[in-house]
Amino acid sequence: MGVVNVTPDSFSDGGLYLDSGAAVEHGLMLAADGAKILDIGGESTRPGASPVGQQEELRRVIPVIEGLSAALGADAPQISIDTSKSSVARAALDAGASLVNDVTALRGDPSLAGLVAERGCECCLMHMLGVPRTMQQDPRYEDVVGDVKAFLLARMEFAVGEGIAEDRILLDPGIGFGKTIEHNLQLLRRLGELVAIGRPVVIGTSRKSFLGRLTGRSDPADRVGGTIATNVIAYERGASVFRVHDVAVVHDALLVAAATVAA
Repeated sequence: MGVVNVTPDSFSDGGLYLDSGAAVEHGLMLAADGAKILDIGGESTRPGASPVGQQEELRRVIPVIEGLSAALGADAPQISIDTSKSSVARAALDAGASLVNDVTALRGDPSLAGLVAERGCECCLMHMLGVPRTMQQDPRYEDVVGDVKAFLLARMEFAVGEGIAEDRILLDPGIGFGKTIEHNLQLLRRLGELVAIGRPVVIGTSRKSFLGRLTGRSDPADRVGGTIATNVIAYERGASVFRVHDVAVVHDALLVAAATVAA
């Protein structure tokens, strides 16, 4: 899953792809590098981020989705909309998206679950403690893996109850979303407990700050090595979708890991 952030304030690439043409070009490059999903987002969810209004989010993402839909060929990657707003998701689905990636796990907008059910599209439900603005303020758990698993099971039950087919649901433990370094490492170590739920697990460690703290790399662009390591570890433990900025190098690392594990 290649990241296309159409935002001025994302932690790693904010402002680079605010122009819709540049964002489309970047998405096409990620597809050429091996991305099977392009995740388009118009609202930063970095720690401390402020909310973005509906109209501004629509203005940012819809031209990009329309541009990618028009430019991609028959074997095109799936387009994902990274939003928690049903109005944005509806417009994105109309423009060519087929996956809704919601960091609130259908808690942010009461009508989003019904929209996903109505359209029969896929959705990704992510665990987050609190909201982006406050999520890193002293996060605590009794048992982070057990708590995240219970949350994801409950949100999946809610989604199915709203009419979303279980086989259309992906689950994301929310690495870095209301977690300390040790919480993130515990989730990676014990990822098999989340894979056991039986739905595809999405991992998003790309360039995140806990990798910087572990390696001493302050610039997010210098955290590719840590990103590769965490994604290979997650693959070995059963994850199947990897949300990254640097598609080419992670794609190659996963190909080698897959060949090794298969052998």
